[in-house]
Amino acid sequence: MVLSNEPLVASAAQGLIRVRGRLAYDGKEFSGWGMQPDRRTVQGELENAISTVLRLDRVIVQCAGRTDAGVHAIGQVIHFDLPESLACDMVDLAFKINSILPEDIAIQELEIATPDFDARFAALSRSYEYLIYQGNRNPLLRDRAHRSWIPLDVKAMHEASQILIGLHDFASFCRKREGATTIRTLMRFDWTELPDGIIRADLTADAFCYSMVRGLVGAVLAIGEGKRDKQWLLDYLEGREREASVFAAPAIGLTFTSVEYPDPSEYAGRIAATLQVRESDGAS
Repeated sequence: MVLSNEPLVASAAQGLIRVRGRLAYDGKEFSGWGMQPDRRTVQGELENAISTVLRLDRVIVQCAGRTDAGVHAIGQVIHFDLPESLACDMVDLAFKINSILPEDIAIQELEIATPDFDARFAALSRSYEYLIYQGNRNPLLRDRAHRSWIPLDVKAMHEASQILIGLHDFASFCRKREGATTIRTLMRFDWTELPDGIIRADLTADAFCYSMVRGLVGAVLAIGEGKRDKQWLLDYLEGREREASVFAAPAIGLTFTSVEYPDPSEYAGRIAATLQVRESDGAS
């Protein structure tokens, strides 16, 4: 038996239960979220474990945001459907799935959701953090933070980032995909130096296009290094053309932290609004 919730946006079919979950993973050894031939992916490992526990041919898992190769997550949200006949305690199901999953991925929680919940299209916003450290090489941070060789002006980085807040075409900061929009609403882009010296960027948007977070962080790092200024960043945004000379921050420092959703009574409206925007933009 193959369970499928395709097309991508659909309520759980009759006789199926929709399950919502929160997922954490170390992205270092993954080629991103989505299934790829002969590549190790988060979706591939997760679907294999869930299908094995439920003794089904395949259970298709959808996520809130498809992370790139090397990107970590502590708050990825997923959904999948299972037959009503296999309904069970969600704590027990999570335990069984985790017992099969490899050490670099784990389900944090599972719960029964309303049939119309959609991890991707019902989301109001997604949030990421990016970590940077300076100075001597730190083996304990090698898989979690990007090392900057140049002292950074965190205040200048924070001030410059604020001009990017709002609804813009972020094509300069994304890797283009045919038919996909690069118009997004960036709600937060803050820089903070923590007590232990680690520099953290916090970003929130309605959605992020391919490689957008790394593009944003890399561009602002040039300002922190004193190589660029705030006016350059504004001109780069308005130019809507990605330049190869502009550094894209390495994936190793990036973590998907959380997703916000409306009240369950508003899922259908949010999904409809999201799809309407994507169709008007010509997005896939």
